[in-house]
Amino acid sequence: MNEIKKIKPARPADSAGKRVNDQLVLSFDNNKYATLLFGQFDEHLAMIESMLGVEAVARGNEVSMTGDEASVHRARMALEHLYGRLEAGEIIEKGDVTGAVRMAIAEDQLSLPSMGEKTGRLSMAQIGTRKKVIQARTRTQDKYIRAMDANELIFGVGPAGTGKTYLAVAYGASLLERGAVDRIILSRPAVEAGERLGFLPGDMKEKVDPYLRPLYDALYDMMSGEKVERALASGVIEIAPLAFMRGRTLANAAVILDEAQNTTSMQMKMFLTRIGENSKMIVTGDPSQVDLPNGQVSGLIEAMEILPDIAGVEKIVFKASDVVRHRLVTEIVNAYDKAGASKAGQRRRAEASRQQVDAGENSAD
Repeated sequence: MNEIKKIKPARPADSAGKRVNDQLVLSFDNNKYATLLFGQFDEHLAMIESMLGVEAVARGNEVSMTGDEASVHRARMALEHLYGRLEAGEIIEKGDVTGAVRMAIAEDQLSLPSMGEKTGRLSMAQIGTRKKVIQARTRTQDKYIRAMDANELIFGVGPAGTGKTYLAVAYGASLLERGAVDRIILSRPAVEAGERLGFLPGDMKEKVDPYLRPLYDALYDMMSGEKVERALASGVIEIAPLAFMRGRTLANAAVILDEAQNTTSMQMKMFLTRIGENSKMIVTGDPSQVDLPNGQVSGLIEAMEILPDIAGVEKIVFKASDVVRHRLVTEIVNAYDKAGASKAGQRRRAEASRQQVDAGENSAD
């Protein structure tokens, strides 16, 4: 695939006490793929430089990387992985570069079963559909995909932009295409309408479409539009509000519940008990964005707390560091998390102060 033309291994500090950087030159066999790998105006290499603190200079089908030993090693793993994807006929985008670097960093920081420790190459979990191949872009995404392979009930919870719903729909599409399930069922609680959609204009599809549009978007990204339309018309793909799940047993199906933080306790129990033989059930949501009326307990939060660690059930928790959208999304999530923690602290202090006052009044009595 490629050749390491030259390595200058780590050397001790010089007389001034400054560490001498490593240098590595990678040469790729295919000039066309090398050009795509480096990106337009070497923008992919610039991203790697920024994320890893190395210097990367491209000349033809070669790239020379200079930096500390660990960073150069990570850059090499990321580039070799991306080049392998190009050889397999895949398209490399900016998000793929970011994901490859993140996974290379994770490989160094923690030994994962997804990493090729002996070869020094990345082996990231992926979901394949006829339209595209989706690769894990973070360590948690890697765990999430592998959890969907290994379990019947999977919870994916965390902030927006971490790929929870997108990967769940992609996994459902892949199961359908290879005949592992007979249908896909996608559901969301229509909280804004209180699950009472009768006052909205149009037929049932028109009533619920505004709430389920993100699921449609993910489907059309995985499958051709014609195939999605046929599957929707025949019932092979069913998209319905959560209230319509009551009383059913969902067998031979990939069942996905999105925005599950807006389910009530009873709704969540009802949904989880719909699972049938040869089914995968994936529940996604963001516990920090509950839109239920005050005083109502989120079914997702409750389920995460009370369901035991049993075979066939796995809970994957995403963090702000797993956000794969625009970098501002990560900053926004972090800002809200800090604000939430601060308000929680204020509430705890106010409650403690109130209890002290009450205790003083009681002792005075």
